[in-house]
Amino acid sequence: MIIAGANLLEQNREAIDALNVFPVPDGDTGTNMSLTMKSTVKEVSPQDVSSASRMADLAARGALKGARGNSGVILSQILRGFARGVEGCETIDAQTFAKGLRSGADTAYKAVMKPKEGTILTVIRVIAEDSARYVTKHPDNLPGLLDKVIRSGEAILAKTPDMLPALKQAGVVDSGGQGLLTVFKGWRAAFYGEKI
Repeated sequence: MIIAGANLLEQNREAIDALNVFPVPDGDTGTNMSLTMKSTVKEVSPQDVSSASRMADLAARGALKGARGNSGVILSQILRGFARGVEGCETIDAQTFAKGLRSGADTAYKAVMKPKEGTILTVIRVIAEDSARYVTKHPDNLPGLLDKVIRSGEAILAKTPDMLPALKQAGVVDSGGQGLLTVFKGWRAAFYGEKI
């Protein structure tokens, strides 16, 4: 899942760069997030790990080591929080995954001095909230939860221009949010056995 997320992000890097208008229109969000994920892959690839908790720790460590730019740092904090949320788990089920997302959102918000809505932070928070509600009704449906993550992410991402005037003016969605959703799409694809 980690490798597929990184690969899908790299494949969409230039399109995500083109969306980058906030906080600075420097066109590097996709590149920074992709470099962060490449560092994550570098950390987990040589390992032979059967514990989900250990794998999440390695992924978080790789992301922290290679975090680039605002978006990469926030992505690394999401992965760090996710690892904390699944700590001690040999495997990840729907409830654990939702707990990891919640912890990822909380950790990312705490890492930013002045969190701004309409960004990657909003996207991870709403995905985490929707996921928590989903597992209350469907506690054992991990495939359904992964589908919910994507639907939730797409819905909130489409609303980001209404939250940030810079996005609305440029006619784009938040680049960091798009990058995060791309990673999650890679995770879901790998879960279903797709090769990316």
